[in-house]
Order: sequence, then C-alpha cells, then structure tokens
Amino acid sequence: MKPAHFALIAAAAAIAFTSPAFADEALAKAKKCTICHAVEKVKVGPSYQAVAKKYAGQKDAEAKLVVSIMKGSKDVYGTTPMPANTGVSEADAKTLATWILSLK
Repeated sequence: MKPAHFALIAAAAAIAFTSPAFADEALAKAKKCTICHAVEKVKVGPSYQAVAKKYAGQKDAEAKLVVSIMKGSKDVYGTTPMPANTGVSEADAKTLATWILSLK
C-alpha cells in the first residue's frame, strides 16, 4: 500500500472515531447501553437525543447522568425504571454522559 493511501485511510478513521456521532457510541454498545437506548429513537428507554434535550443548559447535567448511568433512576421518563449499570466505571460514565449531552 502506498504511503498516501495509508495516510488517507488513517485520516478517515480518525475523523470517524472523533466525530461526536461516533465518539462514544462504541462505548455505549460495549457497556450494553444500546440494548435499551438509541441515538435517535425510543427503545425501552428514551433516545440519547431526548436525554440531551431534557438536560440542555443544566449546569449539573453531566453529574446527574453519571449517577443515573451508575446507580439507575426511576420516574424520569415515565414508569419504566433505568437499572444501574454496575459494569460502568465512573470514568466511563462521565465519557458517556459527555457524549450523550453532545447529541442535541
């Protein structure tokens, strides 16, 4: 493979993985969040875009989402509770919360 081709492929991959839409969708999939949530549509839980819209402009939005991700929540989006995701570290929960809030 020519060096120019390799550089183009590497640049395209970097853009794909650093753009907000894909930045941490892989982490959400790895942590099984996408079983109940999707970026644009309602599944068992609200879409990530709906979550971002709900928390837009709130200074403590990231902290609230981190707690919800790690410890679960109830009565936030109706009667279906969100179970705690015990497999998510605080660092990963912050990463996910930041990503979700970027999906306005």
